[in-house]
Amino acid sequence: MKLSDYDMSASRGFLSHFEFVEIDLPDFFGPVVEAADNLSGLMTTGRVRHWLERLPLLDLADWAAQAPAEQVRVAMVRYSFLVQAYVWGESDAPSALPANLARPISWLADRLDQAPLLPYSGYVLDNWARLDREGPIALDNVYMVQNFYGGADENWFVLIHVAIEAAAAPILDMACDLVKAAQAKDTARATALLEEMHGRWDTVNAIFDRMPDRCDPYIYFQRVRPYIHGWANNPALPDGLIYKGVEKYQGKGQVFRGQTGSQSSIVPSMDALFQVRHENDPLRTFLDELHAYRPVKHRRFIEDLREQSKLRDFAIASGDAALRRAFNANVEQVARFRTRHLEYAASYINKQAGTGKGNDTEVGTGGTPFMKYLKKHRDENRAQTI
Repeated sequence: MKLSDYDMSASRGFLSHFEFVEIDLPDFFGPVVEAADNLSGLMTTGRVRHWLERLPLLDLADWAAQAPAEQVRVAMVRYSFLVQAYVWGESDAPSALPANLARPISWLADRLDQAPLLPYSGYVLDNWARLDREGPIALDNVYMVQNFYGGADENWFVLIHVAIEAAAAPILDMACDLVKAAQAKDTARATALLEEMHGRWDTVNAIFDRMPDRCDPYIYFQRVRPYIHGWANNPALPDGLIYKGVEKYQGKGQVFRGQTGSQSSIVPSMDALFQVRHENDPLRTFLDELHAYRPVKHRRFIEDLREQSKLRDFAIASGDAALRRAFNANVEQVARFRTRHLEYAASYINKQAGTGKGNDTEVGTGGTPFMKYLKKHRDENRAQTI
């Protein structure tokens, strides 16, 4: 295994190999780009649907099928934010998405083999740029390009994820090397890699710890979270969302999962590497379902890692105490990451006051009763040391 086979690298991991601002869309996207750039202004009017309904219906069927992948991904970011704003930008959710939004995003989603709404890849992985192009992908040198209302809290929430993805990149590269080390039964190499990986996880967890620095739980719940929900298990859309003009949906409401950090591929990759297994429960079913919302090559990376990694088996069979300690220390690092996620879910969501249909404190943006199962998966993770 090598990262380059999966549109990944040791410096960016799952982050896009391009920067959003480097990719120009064709001129006919002009009205769409203008609306997306001014989305905060449109939403502040209180009638964002009025403005978005005036956008032209771009026939992207042929373009989306043939255009460079980078352009399609940038167009997906633009349209997915507009779609989310149309659905959640006013007090009541609509039953249908107009054809001028529904058809273009469906063509883009078909090309990417993703669902036609905002994915984690569009919210985080493709939606960033560096202020200093020669500098690192770090919190003091990146900005969120496309947003909803904007502001420090919304930007910081996304940029923490961007920084985590960048910091995890070397870990993913080491995962490939660990697969090879285990296959070669190279105890010394595997131990050294795991010890280095442990330090990298310290960096990742330190970044995650900084979420409260500039993203307040109340502001997140009231001004960030409402716009990233999906249409599944959402009382504001009991029959799903109709995509007008999209023939394959036959006028029936669609129930797609909303953007969530659980669509990040980092933790599933670690579960695959360390051969961590989770019991069947509703969250595991949900996480398995979310796999289809990831970029295609990232799915394949997780699948191949799960199939090829025998690291846990090797660490047990080796009988080497140092290797086992290094293995266990990294399993604990992932559990620590999961613990912080659980704590944030409690403070940023579960403890907040609900704001009506669609922003439930008991249901995640992906549409699940998250609190009950996050702890269970963390505990299962932690219990599988050797």
